[in-house]
Amino acid sequence: MTLTTVKPRVRGFVCVTAHPTGCAKNVQEQIDYVKAQGPVSGAPKKVLVIGSSTGYGLSSRIAAAFGGDAATLGVFFERPSDKGRPASAGWYNSVAFENAAHAAGLYAKSINGDAFSNEIRQQTIDTLKADLGQVDLVIYSLASPRRTDPATGEVFKSTLKPIGKPFSAKSVDTDKGLVTDVSLEASSGDDVENTIKVMGGEDWTLWMNALKAADALAPDAKTIAYSYIGPEVTFPIYREGTIGKAKEHLELTANGLRTLGFNAYVSVNKAVVTQASSAIPVVPLYIAILFKIMKEKGLHEGCIEQMDRMMREKIYVDGGPIIDDRSLIRVDDWEMREDIQEAVKAVWGDITSDNLMTDTDFASYQKDFLRLFGFGVEGVDYDAEVDVEVPMPSMA
Repeated sequence: MTLTTVKPRVRGFVCVTAHPTGCAKNVQEQIDYVKAQGPVSGAPKKVLVIGSSTGYGLSSRIAAAFGGDAATLGVFFERPSDKGRPASAGWYNSVAFENAAHAAGLYAKSINGDAFSNEIRQQTIDTLKADLGQVDLVIYSLASPRRTDPATGEVFKSTLKPIGKPFSAKSVDTDKGLVTDVSLEASSGDDVENTIKVMGGEDWTLWMNALKAADALAPDAKTIAYSYIGPEVTFPIYREGTIGKAKEHLELTANGLRTLGFNAYVSVNKAVVTQASSAIPVVPLYIAILFKIMKEKGLHEGCIEQMDRMMREKIYVDGGPIIDDRSLIRVDDWEMREDIQEAVKAVWGDITSDNLMTDTDFASYQKDFLRLFGFGVEGVDYDAEVDVEVPMPSMA
């Protein structure tokens, strides 16, 4: 046991500390939301979530477990507490989820390690075969800046760059709360190919083929990966940039998997505050504007609302999954409504440091960012000492 007070220490778009009580309360609030919506009709009963500790992956696991009473196996790469240093937020989130699932009588185990590696893939399959047999749903929600190719050992690093020419646009310094101009140099060399290797669909394919070969997939099993498209203002740095090429590859991978007999889909989700989105220039300012507009129209959603709606209204429905003309599941449908996007465009050019707090919902952006790490959660005493050494209930 190591008792200490834990305060947020933010460095750029990352908070290097996390609060175990705050993270647990965040998880419980998501669980309470899903339970309040009632059971998900036709929900999967055995679910594997690859990348299950934060963001959409965590919310997917919560929605499956507490909306459908699903047994879940989660795979993630998180840091436990060490020598009095707090664990990562994803570690505390996963501990909280497992504790809640076990209290509800649900199977829940976790595997901590590099999900890109053959070793973790095999450990996952061995655990599935021993405990669950076959799974009904595989969620692929990995987010990592680098990947080691399991066949060659070569390390690939993703980049966040425009393609073809430099990019300049308005953004917000999230530390100082100032509207600024940002400029990024164009990609060069192998930037695009390397980003696709990390964030594209190659690893998803490896996972699905391995699961199939091990007879770990139920006959009607579905697999869902996550993507984002977003508005035109972010296209140069996102959809038309190096990351966008990786997302296109992910979407094409779903098409390829379907030709091989997999029920594979990509869900395009809404812009939310995550560690990944916080690192992308322009996006935090867009989110701050978007949140204000969607809240005014009663359409705002966070990760858990999105994943709960995806399962209830997009996947596990008669004739589902519901897809668009590109075979994509669109849970960004409210964000991309014409009236929402026109409202964003109407104020975009007028936002300055002086009106940032009044004409956008930057305050909620800041709050949501800190909540990712368990801070700023109502009802948590951040002056009290807390035990940062929190063990995982059941590591596979």
